[in-house]
Amino acid sequence: MKNRLKELRAELKWSQVDLASRLNVSRQTINAIENGRYDPSLPLAFQIARVFQLPIEAIFEDAL
Repeated sequence: MKNRLKELRAELKWSQVDLASRLNVSRQTINAIENGRYDPSLPLAFQIARVFQLPIEAIFEDAL
C-alpha cells in the first residue's frame, strides 16, 4: 500500500517521534508504514486520517 505519510508529516514539520506520540505507536511503526514495510490496521489508518484531518483515501492508496 502506498501512502503520503512522510510527505504530510514533513508539511507539518513533525518528526516520526512526534507523529508516533500522537498515535500512541512506536517511531519504528511510523518508519515501517512510511517505507511500505507495514500496512496499518484499519483502526490505526482511521486514527492517522483524524490526526491529519484528511480522508483515508487522501493518505493511503492501493498499490495494485
